[in-house]
Amino acid sequence: MQNIRNYVIIAHIDHGKSTLADRMLELTKTVEARKMQAQYLDGMDLERERGITIKMTPVRMIYKYHAQSPNPKHQILNKSQISNSKSETTDSEQEFVLNLIDTPGHSDFGYEVSRALNAVEGAILLVDATQGVQAQTLYNFEMAKRAKLKIIGAVNKVDMATPEQIQDSKRDVAELIASDPSEIFECSGKTGQGVPELLEAVVEQVPPPHRHPERSEGSRDSSPAAQNDISRGLVFDSQYDEHKGIIAFIRVFSGSFSLNKNYYLVATGAEAKTKDIGYLRPGFTTSSEIKMGEIGYVATGIKDPDALNIGDTLTDIKPSSVEDPKQLALPGYREPKPVLYVSFYPENSEDYDDFKKALSKLRLSDSALIFEPDSSEVLGRGFKAGFLGRLHLDIVVERIKREFHIPVVSSFPSVAYKVKLGKYIKGDTEEKDLEPAGDGMFWVKNPKELPSDPAEIFEPMTRVEILTPTQYLGAVLSLSELYRMMDMETNPLVGSSDKMLVTAKVPLADLISDFDDKLKSVSQGYASLNYELIAYERANVDKLEILVAESVVPGLTRILPKADLEREGRRTVEKLKELLPKQQFPQALQASWRGKIIARETLAAFKKELGNFGKNGGDRTRKMKLWKKQARGKERLKERGVQSNIQIPQNVFKELLKK
Repeated sequence: MQNIRNYVIIAHIDHGKSTLADRMLELTKTVEARKMQAQYLDGMDLERERGITIKMTPVRMIYKYHAQSPNPKHQILNKSQISNSKSETTDSEQEFVLNLIDTPGHSDFGYEVSRALNAVEGAILLVDATQGVQAQTLYNFEMAKRAKLKIIGAVNKVDMATPEQIQDSKRDVAELIASDPSEIFECSGKTGQGVPELLEAVVEQVPPPHRHPERSEGSRDSSPAAQNDISRGLVFDSQYDEHKGIIAFIRVFSGSFSLNKNYYLVATGAEAKTKDIGYLRPGFTTSSEIKMGEIGYVATGIKDPDALNIGDTLTDIKPSSVEDPKQLALPGYREPKPVLYVSFYPENSEDYDDFKKALSKLRLSDSALIFEPDSSEVLGRGFKAGFLGRLHLDIVVERIKREFHIPVVSSFPSVAYKVKLGKYIKGDTEEKDLEPAGDGMFWVKNPKELPSDPAEIFEPMTRVEILTPTQYLGAVLSLSELYRMMDMETNPLVGSSDKMLVTAKVPLADLISDFDDKLKSVSQGYASLNYELIAYERANVDKLEILVAESVVPGLTRILPKADLEREGRRTVEKLKELLPKQQFPQALQASWRGKIIARETLAAFKKELGNFGKNGGDRTRKMKLWKKQARGKERLKERGVQSNIQIPQNVFKELLKK
């Protein structure tokens, strides 16, 4: 264990984590040069296309460390200690196992970072030298600090930055992690500059693995979990294989895991009969066992996706044989909480069961995805799913299309409201069908569930932190004219002379619209944000319904501030008139509030193409006669009850969310 180092790379999005990981793979000869490609650890096509990391990826590297100062106790040395000891000893080579986890940088995937932090002892906090510290940098640092990891500061892309930018970024990072600027590493993931020194720092500064600190030293705990020979591993990720079942990625905190043995999941009690076991280098490499302190994979043979939860503990003790199975569980994992909800319905009702299986398999590699059955009179059976943000939603929708080839129809994104029921009105969702939220309130996660006359409505509020260059401060503050930004404060970023930190309280419903896009627009891409849920507060909101051809379209129903209902209703029907394809018949587009029509537009019917009648000197009356004949035919169809069935294209929802 003394020659193992487990660490992560954490940074704001697009600060070069994956490119730096590529250079580490090359330097340790983990991947042959001829097989190397950009963003090697980003395995999904979506990641390469978007240029971002979506899934955290573990990899095992063998690093030959040339130590001039052997450190047999593997103490964490500062730079002066290392310098003093180098003159006392001769060069020697030691082999170290480096388990790296490359993590996402977007705020929607913060849960991926939190899981990775529970499996390691150290973190490289990476900052783009051309951009400096960003909002997600601060958030990731706080998470690593809470996890009590050894944090190594580094500035990346030094080949593209000016000397002034490099020094400013080093000073900002040093200020953040309470270090000296001289101890912040300079590197370039593109050229490889500074990467050997960074790997040496991982060996010298990150401590070797330890047992999980759920027991204090010296305590006399006779529980099974306290015994060193008990095998326990934290499941920090998983994926599904048609032949091997669920493949769990684990960090072993005690004991070891071997091939052809039975293990158990503490939370569900499911039994795993190991089909394969080994390390990720970065592909699956079979081994006879995974030892304490190591990171690897276990093919469990379990085919039921619901049998494994990310954050569960894999152990060789049967949970039912222990008086309190919770004693076996490894602590420290925090369940992700969805912030927005969307209802999905398969276009073909026969795809319902396949759609359910697809969501279950997706959840194995995306623990933040939650879903439950839902139904609509118009769209049939489907599922209501929870997500961590707009990007998370977009990624899941795209994966459903690409990996499972199931066309789906979705509703507007909505947040979860708490509602105190008032007088029941016929047609409302009944109390027995609503999920209790405590204190006599109920959850409303789909706008169509909002009662017609609720006593009180409470909406989720967030604390938003926006980091912006001083020159864009005025433009950032002007966003309060479009969004409900309250209790705004501006302060200089500590240690920086040209950045301001803006904090504000913003309703989550405003944040999930197009807040991030607008922020990037007004700051020319230089401002960044991070947010956290803080509380539920009373809200003056109501339900806006959209009718097409006099029928309510459930997917377009939204909950909005009452002051915005009429304006937003008018804007929505005008936008729908532009975006929806024309039909056989004219269609009424209406916005309704509590049964009252507050805005209306008409989607004109399309006309048959009649060639070049009326051109080149032809008689236009012939064209008019044919159009009238077409109109009479449509009237006859209408009398027979033949109507157009409008499908709402997916891009319409994105366009309607824009302010």
